Amino acid sequence: MQTAFPAPYLTPEALTTFIRTALAEDVGDGDHSSLAAIPATAYNRAHLLVKAEGVLAGVALAQLIFKEVAPALQVNVLLEDGARVRHGDKAFTVEGPARSILTAERLVLNCMQRMSGIATHTAHLTSLLAGTKARLLDTRKTTPNFRICEKWAVLIGGGVNHRYGLFDMIMLKDNHVDYAGGIAQAVQATHAYLQNTGRHLPIVVETRTLGEVQQALDAGGIDRIMLDNMSPEQLREAVALVAGRLPLEASGGITEQTIAEVAATGVDFISVGALTHSAGSLDLSLKAY
Repeated sequence: MQTAFPAPYLTPEALTTFIRTALAEDVGDGDHSSLAAIPATAYNRAHLLVKAEGVLAGVALAQLIFKEVAPALQVNVLLEDGARVRHGDKAFTVEGPARSILTAERLVLNCMQRMSGIATHTAHLTSLLAGTKARLLDTRKTTPNFRICEKWAVLIGGGVNHRYGLFDMIMLKDNHVDYAGGIAQAVQATHAYLQNTGRHLPIVVETRTLGEVQQALDAGGIDRIMLDNMSPEQLREAVALVAGRLPLEASGGITEQTIAEVAATGVDFISVGALTHSAGSLDLSLKAY
């Protein structure tokens, strides 16, 4: 069972803002279909029906959405976030004002289907790392204004969140290095910036060659080296070169077919943008009963 709010970005304020913005987009000045067809006094119930095999995600969020739409809605959770599910399972029931159930339905499904798809894909790729020390990371390749849900889904699926945004980590990527004039210059400027601004942020340096790996080691004062688009042979050489002095992250073009080989090289982390930008959705439905 997953902790309901397992990451610092999952604050009540952030979740409330997300839900209210999403409802404003969907509901506008009113759910006129429900207002027109359903009596204001109608009281009904529905259940969340799973229609495919995978990992369930978004249950805790669904509870918040129903509460935001109408505090009178009562949710009975049958399956928690992180549960392995199959066709025919019921994740929860909800009962209360019928209009409110219908108003909340699409946002609940949009979030849960997408989150469950990401959690399912994350769990699958994580299983391919068995027997190695590598841990699976997500990236910032997320849907604008939906990152909070996508990152959360990665955690539910057993992955690890990379930086949440541009504000919580210094990542000196290839363009930063090139614009700064080299790795040494970029790292030196970063240290000065952090000192001048009083910030304490982890520093990750992206490298493209073994020569750049050595430059990152020589620069010092960093927290992780990213190995970008390196072959398994290059990754093994980088692992040997670094010799445990810093964590290593493999990144770039890693797929379901190659991830096990990458993990076997001895890297500490593997970041995969496809966790969020290419994962499908799990088929779910909210059905009256």
